[in-house]
Amino acid sequence: MTGLGALDLAVVAAYLIGVIALGAAAGGRQETSRDYFLGGTGLPWWAIALSVVATETSALTFISVPAISYGGDLWFLQLGVGYLIGRVAVAAFLLPGYFRGDFLTAYAFLEERFGSATRRFASVIFLLTRVLGDSVRLFAAAIPIALLTGASYTVSIALAGGATLAYTYRGGLRSVVWVDVAQMALYIVGGVSALWLVGAAVPGGWGEILRVGAEAGRLRIVHLDGGPASGEWLVTGLVGGAFLSLASHGVDQLIVQRLLAAGGLAAARKAVVASGLLVIAQFALFLLVGVGLYAFYGGRAFTTDDEVLARFVIERFPPGLAGLIVAALLAAAMSTVSSSLNALSASTTLDLYAPLTGRSEEELVGVGRFFTAGWAVVLTGGALLFQFLSSDTPVVVVALQVASFTYGGLLGAYLVGHLIPRARERHVIGGMATAVVAMTALWAAQQAGAVRPAFHGLWFAAVGSAVTVGVAWALSRRAEGAGRMSGNRP
Repeated sequence: MTGLGALDLAVVAAYLIGVIALGAAAGGRQETSRDYFLGGTGLPWWAIALSVVATETSALTFISVPAISYGGDLWFLQLGVGYLIGRVAVAAFLLPGYFRGDFLTAYAFLEERFGSATRRFASVIFLLTRVLGDSVRLFAAAIPIALLTGASYTVSIALAGGATLAYTYRGGLRSVVWVDVAQMALYIVGGVSALWLVGAAVPGGWGEILRVGAEAGRLRIVHLDGGPASGEWLVTGLVGGAFLSLASHGVDQLIVQRLLAAGGLAAARKAVVASGLLVIAQFALFLLVGVGLYAFYGGRAFTTDDEVLARFVIERFPPGLAGLIVAALLAAAMSTVSSSLNALSASTTLDLYAPLTGRSEEELVGVGRFFTAGWAVVLTGGALLFQFLSSDTPVVVVALQVASFTYGGLLGAYLVGHLIPRARERHVIGGMATAVVAMTALWAAQQAGAVRPAFHGLWFAAVGSAVTVGVAWALSRRAEGAGRMSGNRP
């Protein structure tokens, strides 16, 4: 890696050694599947909150959020408020259902309500979308890491993937959560460092930055215009963002697994709501960095606005701090990958494998580790594949949108379970399948230019949920009508 000096390389090396050591020490003994996948339960709510934020924070957040305010304004904060609204809804309406049973995965609730086929169907949807989404996140993380270090994409991907597996394999969720806490702290230190250095680089400091930003319209937050097709519209941020957060934090195994590890409903509620507040603060920090960079560069045009923070790190960060930023990027990438590995392994082991084999909780620990290693190979291989399939940003962004149009089917299934008592397994599966196919087809048609987008991608979770509920309701009513007709026959 030739892009960094000796001190920077030492910082990166110290980070990698430190997180692997922390993960190994924090994991403890893993005797049952509950230990491995839920950390034995009873993890502190504040640690879970930090882990949730670290999990949903990728290197793309570090790079792209400053780019939003550099090229636009602070509209992204509207989305943060929508995220918070969605998490409050999760705490109020979805979490009680999880804690009324003894569930180890998000999809066990669906089995209790509808049957094992629904649980397996939901799990498969989660596995497919998580693999695609996180493979691309890992590839995207390699872009700034390669730029800052001089390493190839292959080395950057292998470094992040291999180091993550080193502690996730053995320690399970407990290791993941405590390493996430440390990685979140490092990530924020990196952001605060950028905020401080950009303020010092602009004559007049932050007073001048805010003046320039205000004159250029970079400090605007609320957008009352635009309509459903705009991501900047206030209603898109509040309602579309709320449904997206309701789905991602209420039915996605990646996040629900952490909330179940809190050991109780009250602690889980604190964790999910606190994570929403932390996300708003995180968005505000990196959006302000973008405004500062706008003042520093005078609105200079780059090939893509995503380059701006990496460019500033290369040009202005002193030795040592540049290595800290690389470590922060690795932290963002590794926290997402470690969480994904443990969640993928949990869903594969508990939703698909265990019901077919009847293995004991003690035996499932080894199975879980096997699947953890297997998914690490899949994610790393997927990330490596993307560098050969395409290198342009639009393909990366498009692939990352996959979750938004499959979330609707998953969230809709839970809404059906709560809102339509007469719905049965075939009805909810029909609704989920219809929603996923419809949202995928609509997205593909929009990407191909065959149809004009009627609503922004942030609405996909809400629309998909409505489709799922509507189809399940219609199928259940049809079945009820057929049953009455059959019962009235002489």
